[in-house]
Amino acid sequence: MAVEEEGLRVFQSVRIKIGEAKNLPTYPGPNKMRDCYCTVNLDQEEVFRTKIVEKSLCPFYGEDFYCEIPRTFRHLSFYIFDRDVFRRDSIIGKVAIQKEDLQKYHNRDTWFQLQHVDADSEVQGKVHLELRLSEVITDTGVVCHKLATRVLECQGLPIVNGQCDPYATVTLAGPSRSEAKKTKVKKKTNNPHFDEVFYFEVTRPSSYNKKSHFDIEDVDEVDKMEIRVDLWNASNLKFGDEFLGELRLPLKFLRQSSSYEAWYFLQPRDNGNKSLKPDDLGSLRLNVVYTEDHVFSSDYYSPLRDVLLKSADVEPVSASAAHILGEVCREKQEAAIPLVRLFLHYGRIVPFISAIANAEVKRTQDPNTIFRGNSLTSKCIDETMKLAGMHYLQVTLKPIIDEICQVHKPCEIDPVKLKDGENLENNRENLRQYVDRIFTVITKSGVSCPTVMCDIFFSLRESAAKRFQGDPDVRYTAVSSFIFLRFFAPAILSPNLFQLTPHHPDPQTSRTLTLISKTIQTLGSLSKSKSANFKESYMATFYDYFNEQKYADAVKNFLDLISSSGRRDHKSIEQPILLKEGTLKLTVKKVDGNSSCRFMIKRAQGRKRFGMKNFKKRWFRLTNHEFTYQKSKGDHPLCSIPIENILAVERLEEESFKMKNMFQVIQPERRVLYIQANNCVEAKDWIDILTKVSQCNKKRLTVYHPSAYLNGHWLCCKATADNTPGCTPCTGGLPANIQLDIDGDRETERIYSLFNLYMPKLEKMQEACGSKSVYDGPEEEEYSTFIIDDPKETYKTLKLIIEGVATLEQEHAQYKRDKFKKTKYGSQEHPIGDKSFQTYIRQQSEISAHSI
Repeated sequence: MAVEEEGLRVFQSVRIKIGEAKNLPTYPGPNKMRDCYCTVNLDQEEVFRTKIVEKSLCPFYGEDFYCEIPRTFRHLSFYIFDRDVFRRDSIIGKVAIQKEDLQKYHNRDTWFQLQHVDADSEVQGKVHLELRLSEVITDTGVVCHKLATRVLECQGLPIVNGQCDPYATVTLAGPSRSEAKKTKVKKKTNNPHFDEVFYFEVTRPSSYNKKSHFDIEDVDEVDKMEIRVDLWNASNLKFGDEFLGELRLPLKFLRQSSSYEAWYFLQPRDNGNKSLKPDDLGSLRLNVVYTEDHVFSSDYYSPLRDVLLKSADVEPVSASAAHILGEVCREKQEAAIPLVRLFLHYGRIVPFISAIANAEVKRTQDPNTIFRGNSLTSKCIDETMKLAGMHYLQVTLKPIIDEICQVHKPCEIDPVKLKDGENLENNRENLRQYVDRIFTVITKSGVSCPTVMCDIFFSLRESAAKRFQGDPDVRYTAVSSFIFLRFFAPAILSPNLFQLTPHHPDPQTSRTLTLISKTIQTLGSLSKSKSANFKESYMATFYDYFNEQKYADAVKNFLDLISSSGRRDHKSIEQPILLKEGTLKLTVKKVDGNSSCRFMIKRAQGRKRFGMKNFKKRWFRLTNHEFTYQKSKGDHPLCSIPIENILAVERLEEESFKMKNMFQVIQPERRVLYIQANNCVEAKDWIDILTKVSQCNKKRLTVYHPSAYLNGHWLCCKATADNTPGCTPCTGGLPANIQLDIDGDRETERIYSLFNLYMPKLEKMQEACGSKSVYDGPEEEEYSTFIIDDPKETYKTLKLIIEGVATLEQEHAQYKRDKFKKTKYGSQEHPIGDKSFQTYIRQQSEISAHSI
């Protein structure tokens, strides 16, 4: 989901690797160990939580998290919690990285010291204030000065313990005085509208003097005064109200202007307490990749996009724009991700991969090393399998992976690592059964392999067989090097990275999966001497179980099926594919107020309006056939909605139920499911995937109501008839296929950014082309890293790329200049206190001065 700006969409995403924590403080008890987990937060909103690592002061998490960020944020924070069975989990410490500092740590493993957490420092949100300093002449003819402070509203306050009932205190403080006033409490909202005005007498009455508004004594006192606004959450807990943030403004800035109105970011309270040394709390290893894409409308990208999409047709393919991107990028993976997504979006992925794979095969001298390097071809096929094959993995591997994670059968076959009481032969048998079952489900899953993967495998098979005609097995190894070595084996080894499990498995399960993955990888390799593949003697002994011809035959039959050009499409007999599942809060309503069907959630007795008590936690499951929910995971469904009955999926405005992260699933006969997700990222994920899977429904709505129908009218448009057509256009979508998750313009923008980043290498490559054309002797060392088969064609393509990048660079620069002119510091979009915006202002001022 993009943040819309004038003529531009801004996409934010973050990919995080949570490694491990070290040297956490000991628990104050006899055990001294802790049961810790780590959360990822956008400001104060939790969006991800790791598993709990028990009884450790150096917990290893090894978890990856990726999300699209659907809103603005100031800090990316990580909290280490200690689980407490009897009380609320306690926070050990946190790491908070300001948004503008994320690039400092881009894609680098970094150890961060944990910092102390207290209520005074946990702040988010902004406040809108108007201050007016005025003279008042009393009946006796003397003058005093009064300050009017208007607290208009706040936005984005934190939700504390599931609720937010905010109020503000306004204090005029000076060296010898302090006067405080308080707003009314606003219930159940973190975006309160106060619009209350408070008056303070700033100076004592004195004789009126036209030359000066203050006498000398008063001026000194005013300069030392400040207005302080504190935000609080009204709480019924015995510990008192919770501090939400504060703002301090010196009155002397009003000397130049008697009236001032602006938005401000709330700040932490500086209470002067001395915190412990950071070393006392330990440290956390993180790898953070934050990406921000500024995407123009599609026509801006036409020149660059056109030259990229022609890559498959360029002869030789090494002279194509896509191949050149792979040559100049520091890592092939950088180039592969946006290229694959772009070519998938435009239906050109198979011819492109076929072209670069064929060129790589021609350069390969030994059939045993075919596709074994980290080339652009290998990385592109890896990325295609991840995108197109995720559901295939879910259907094939998830059931047995879940069983392995839950049952915890002992499978250790290394005699040195056996635990007390374990039997080596029993463990071997447990492991053999798991390997046999996984091998069987893989080799019988050929009909479920996605068509795009099969088309690519067919191309690989043909290229390899043509290049190495004397090797009858190369047509198999060319395919198995991807489907087994780079797809199934990694998914078994790290199921959390392929969405097969929510978290990294525990050490025992991880060891079992490692042994299975090694064996499956070797079975799929079809190498002549398989026992030699194992460095460990116990693995070679175990593999003797599988030294039968039936296993090799099964692999070859499977590879034949998935790389056959005449493969039949089996979508019609495909079993339901699980797309997403999880716990959400739900209430069901018909817009006329009556229960929608027998699965209506019971409303609170005697209530006409919905409240928190009407929302019940339910387990939701979405497949490509239906959307269901049940009381708990594994229970019989309470309700099943066929995908064709989903007419729209849209956000629900917070005012409906005073609840955040709400969305609605609209069905026939005005039935609506109102659902609350746990955070903004989860809400976006559910809305996106429900919209995508139902996008081709014939009866999809074109308009909807963004708020609920309550108390006899729609809250959004105030219409009283419950059957009034929607007042807002429905969100547009894309066809429900593999192109769903891909924005072609965004991927082209990413490719432009890479070309722009590596512009010196593009220019060096141009020099290399000129050098090769003129001088056909030994290559200069600085040019030897580039693959240039045809210098003239490559030079032509480079010229088009550099021209396209330069044009886009000019558009971005012009957009920044225009934005700089229009932006006001202190506006709602850029409140005072925004460090990143202050940096931006400084940079733009320097650019403007330089251009002048």
